[in-house]
Amino acid sequence: MQRYEESKLYRIRHSAAHIMAQAVLERFPEAQIAIGPPIEDGFYYDFDLPRPLTPEDLAAIEQRMRDIIREGHPFVRRVVSAEEARRLFANQVYKLELIDGLEKGAMDEDGNPIEGPAVITTYRHDTFEDLCRGPHVENSSEINPDAVSITFREPAGAYWRGDEKRPMLTRIYGTAWETAQELEEYLNLLEEAKKRDHRVLGQKLNLFVIDPLVGKGLPLWKPRGALVREALIDFMREAQREAGYLPVVTPHIGNLDLYRTSGHYPYYSDSQYAPIQVDEEQFLIKPMNCPHHCMIYKSEMHSYRDLPLRLAEFGTVYRYEKSGELSGLTRVRGFTQDDAHLFVTPEQLLSEFIGVADLIQRVFRTLGMADFRVRVGTRDPESDKYVGAPESWEKATAAIIEACQHMGLDYTIEAGEAAFYGPKLDFIVRDVLKREWQLGTVQVDYNLPERFQLEYIGADGEPHRPVMIHRAPFGSLERFMGILIEHFAGAFPAWLSPVQVTLIPVADRHVPYAQQIAARLKAAGFRAEVDDSNNRMSNKIRIAQGQKVPYMLVVGDRDVEAGAVSVRLRSGEDLGAMPVEAFIARLGEIVKSRALALWP
Repeated sequence: MQRYEESKLYRIRHSAAHIMAQAVLERFPEAQIAIGPPIEDGFYYDFDLPRPLTPEDLAAIEQRMRDIIREGHPFVRRVVSAEEARRLFANQVYKLELIDGLEKGAMDEDGNPIEGPAVITTYRHDTFEDLCRGPHVENSSEINPDAVSITFREPAGAYWRGDEKRPMLTRIYGTAWETAQELEEYLNLLEEAKKRDHRVLGQKLNLFVIDPLVGKGLPLWKPRGALVREALIDFMREAQREAGYLPVVTPHIGNLDLYRTSGHYPYYSDSQYAPIQVDEEQFLIKPMNCPHHCMIYKSEMHSYRDLPLRLAEFGTVYRYEKSGELSGLTRVRGFTQDDAHLFVTPEQLLSEFIGVADLIQRVFRTLGMADFRVRVGTRDPESDKYVGAPESWEKATAAIIEACQHMGLDYTIEAGEAAFYGPKLDFIVRDVLKREWQLGTVQVDYNLPERFQLEYIGADGEPHRPVMIHRAPFGSLERFMGILIEHFAGAFPAWLSPVQVTLIPVADRHVPYAQQIAARLKAAGFRAEVDDSNNRMSNKIRIAQGQKVPYMLVVGDRDVEAGAVSVRLRSGEDLGAMPVEAFIARLGEIVKSRALALWP
């Protein structure tokens, strides 16, 4: 599979970002320009502008971009010295800062860390020249002017270099495609995404709230949202029991030395909350569960007969994410992981890894998310962030690849995507809006067992080092919930729905019967409620549909007399009257099987 960075579309979008910057400078000659990389589905460029942008500005910039594209300007690459680059960008303060970094070898022209001194290159088209490594199209005529848009999305604020203490810039987003039809399809998907926005639906469906008095990125789960979470957790607990996992519980803080031993501190200190001083010791709010599980393993002696040992926890962890990066449930500061760590012998590694990968695929199939690809994340040989001996990394990577081949999974290998302690297999899921999300992950780790001196006694009577498998099919429950809300547009399958059945009495005299049926449903384990409001029946149905309730049971005189209910689906389909017991039995089958369809 061709990497996005190597595709023609990537070059088109990179070139479109430069063209947009030219059009912005023509409209605002005093503007300061920052960086403008391609991103998934488009590109952006950050500007320091003299005033806020108006819709008229964006429309004029977009039209000017089309004109520049049609003029057919070549993109010309130049290698320049730091001195020449400073002369070229003498009036651009952000570019001068980037040039300093390039000269010192600390970062590239987009502000990303690099190793060693960089060759400074620029690309020029028409009157615009920018610091850039490329790649670009040969000529602007390769870009379809009718397949470019910057008016599809509102500009946003972005701190320079992502630092809240630095200036706030204006980020203009753009998208570019090869054909106008592809652009139209993409814009239609964006409109659908707005309707499915989990932040909007979360409020409408009364699932969660994020209150500034509690703190940014710290969601509060309301009863209905908590019910969905609990249904997911019950699903995973059931699967884990069947697979032989054992539950554990660990605290929300740990001694700083625990994370020094694991290597998480100081490697990830920028994404962790500052240590807390307690008496003579320092503690860290728990950023991950694995060191705690290592200590549970180490608390007693183990024989090879005890392995594999599979420890599972729904553990809440905390990471410091910058304010500008927080987004609803998909980027938060406190989240719960369906975390598990397997301690295995080297001989057990392949079969246990396959078992974990099978479990992750079962989760995706159950939730109707069968469109996914897998990525083997290996370490970047140019980076020094990884720990452990090269031979351990080679063994772990070989084990993951062997497992993929054994399962018949197509996979790509991507350097730099590994955890700092070992390679991993990531499942990249595509939702109904064609967006990709990195969800389930499995990691093979020879390093933490070494760092914590974990042992088991082998058949030879000698101590041996176990191999550790990290896995989290959901990843973060918060993020997974946000994705699920959008994937289903809030219309969860019956087994996940916070309210599965709403009883709708036609008149007040039917309320006692509706309450009686609701009690029977609750006794059978279903989530049911009665709408005994003064609204008309049609309004009650509309309200239940708006709340995405799967089943509405309308009860009137005939239903009371027959001991029946009239069943309507949230889709509007009227299934007619049926005996109460028949409905309860059918609902039981649907929920137990975790069916995606409401009436299969």
